[in-house]
This record gives sequence, C-alpha cells and structure tokens, in this order.
Amino acid sequence: MTDTVLFDLFGVIARTQSPEDRERLVRAADLPAAHSADRFWDAYWSLRPDYDRGRTDGRQYWRQVAEALDTRFDARRTDALVAADIAGWDGVDPDMIGLVRELSAAGRDTALLSNIPAELAAHYEHHHDWLGHFRLRAFSCRIGHAKPDPAAFRWCVDALGTEPRNILFVDDRPENVRAAEELGIQGHLFTGTAPLRTVLTSNAHGGGEV
Repeated sequence: MTDTVLFDLFGVIARTQSPEDRERLVRAADLPAAHSADRFWDAYWSLRPDYDRGRTDGRQYWRQVAEALDTRFDARRTDALVAADIAGWDGVDPDMIGLVRELSAAGRDTALLSNIPAELAAHYEHHHDWLGHFRLRAFSCRIGHAKPDPAAFRWCVDALGTEPRNILFVDDRPENVRAAEELGIQGHLFTGTAPLRTVLTSNAHGGGEV
C-alpha cells in the first residue's frame, strides 16, 4: 500500500496539445513565410524549461522565442500567443477526472507534480475545481524544479512528509518515471485509465477496487 499517489498532469489527467492546437499557436505567431513550423517548435521547446521553472514569465518567454526566430512580437501578439498557448493545454480527460474524484472519495491521498508555467497554472486553478482533491500541488513554476530533475521529486517527498517508497508516481514519460524510481519512488508509466486502475487496486488496502 502506498501512502500517496503522485500524478503528472499533462498526458495523464490533462491532454497534450492537439494538431489543431499546435496549428492555432503557429497561426497566432504570424511568422514570415520564410519561417518553418519546425523552427517555431524548436524555439518553443528549447526555451520552455526556464518558463516552466518560473524563471521567466509569459511575456519574457515569447520575447525570447521571437529573438530565436529573428523576429519580434508586439504586446498584442504576445498576449494572443499566451492565450493560444493556454488554450492548447486546457483539455482534460473526463475519465481521469472521474478517477481522481473516486480516489478522493475513497480517502486516498493524492498529489500533483506538473511541469507548468505560471500563467497556465493560474488558469487551471481558476477553471478546474477538481484540483482541490489534491493535498499537494507541486507546480514547477512555483517550486523552481521541473521533471525529470531529481530535485522536483525530492521537493515532493519532503512536502508530503513520507518516505519515497510510500509514493506511487504516475507519468506518461518514461524518463520522468525512471527519475522517480531512481530515488526509491514507485513508478507507473501511464498508458491509459484501465491499466492505472489495476495498479491502484493492487495498492489499495485489502485489494479493494478504486
């Protein structure tokens, strides 16, 4: 039995960007024809770590993206990019939301560890009341560490006040699961709600269903 189920957010409970979301974001950038979408995404992801860790805000992040693309985004376009970026990460999996609610109703201790920038974290807290089921919300922009950095997991272990072996970490990225397991945390690579339910049932008191 684990004391706490520690969830990743995007790719587990929330959905990742769809092709339509990605296309909408590129359109919002309104780049010159000579700029390829691949170049846009290279800049987007290469500069994301500092944004996720809270070292830059949305305006600074998109200014850096523009500089990497040898262009400039004015304030209006920057605001449009921030909004389009948030919209692209806002979709959730209703089955997983239901599972989170079930765990809470069953008295299971749950927590969240997410790589997420400040604007998106604030949006989720304002629009998604199911976040209230988590005893701990470890947002990278607030704790200053992002997965798979071991410091992100150590922060959670300390904040939860338990031993690593008493935590089950659920994430859709193998490198994040490996990083958690290297610290003695139990890991589950998320591939869907049904396999996760099986794991959670085996970790429940008395083997009862979730």
